[in-house]
This record gives sequence, C-alpha cells and structure tokens, in this order.
Amino acid sequence: MSKYICTFDDHLYNYILTEMNKQSLQLQHLNAKMLSFIALQKVAPPPTGWIKAVRTALGMTLEQLGNKLSLTKQAAQAIENREKEGAITLKALRDAANALDMQLVYGFVPKDGSLDALINRKARELATQIVMRTSQTMKLEDQENSPERIKKAIEERTNALRSEMPKMLWN
Repeated sequence: MSKYICTFDDHLYNYILTEMNKQSLQLQHLNAKMLSFIALQKVAPPPTGWIKAVRTALGMTLEQLGNKLSLTKQAAQAIENREKEGAITLKALRDAANALDMQLVYGFVPKDGSLDALINRKARELATQIVMRTSQTMKLEDQENSPERIKKAIEERTNALRSEMPKMLWN
C-alpha cells in the first residue's frame, strides 16, 4: 500500500528534475546548432555589404533589384547603404536575399565558444563574488579562510550554480 503513496515533496522533486532535464536538453540542442556557425564567424562581410556584392557579382542592376523588391532604384540603393552601415532590419535582409535568389542565414555564436563555457564562466564569476564577499566578512571577524579553502568554496559554489542555473546568473 505504501508504494502508492506519494508526498507533495516527491511530486515537487520529480517536477524539478523534469524541468532541469528539459533545460539541459534545450541547452544541448541549441549549443549543437550554434556550433555549426562557429566557422562562419571568421567570414568577414564584403566591404560593400552582401546585397551589393551579390547583386554586382550576378550582374544585376539596382533597377532590377528594385523591381524584384517592388521598390524604386533609389530605395534599393538605400537598402544596400543601410546594410553597409549596419542599420538594416532582418526583414529587409530576408527580402533582399529572396530577390537575389538567396537565403538569409543568421544565428548567434557564444563568445566563450559554447553555451556550456558561457554558463561555466558566469557561474564562476558569481561564485567568486559570493565566496569573496563571505570571506571578507569572515576576515573582518578574524576568521579568515586559507586560499585553498577559498578556492575549494568557489569550485563548490560554481558547481551548485551551474546545476541550479538561477536567474541571478545573468545580472
């Protein structure tokens, strides 16, 4: 009979595990997608911008591009200029890509190389702040910890923060 009795704590624990597994799976899938963009981050856009570079390489005039976009020649040129200046919208880029029989591909690449590395860095930074703040308080109370103990505490706190992924990690 007792094997059928579940406490609220059991349900809560199972819910938390399920949510953590979902988040972990989402991170893994997203990280895999992002890794495919890493090689692309080394590709520098043409100095004129992609739209103008592709258009001229194809031998297409501004007027022809404008017609494909249902815009004037001047409006098409303005789009090229906005891209070159970095002031273009994704919609305008997508429309221009379609007009050039191209596909717009865009994504994010973590500066740390992967989402895991980003999370590790942020967790370590926060853990260091927390441990050093506590260590400073203890030092003022003449209960200073050794550098080895501080290092171990930072490691333990980092691991806990990585597994918990609290919202304050991103402050």
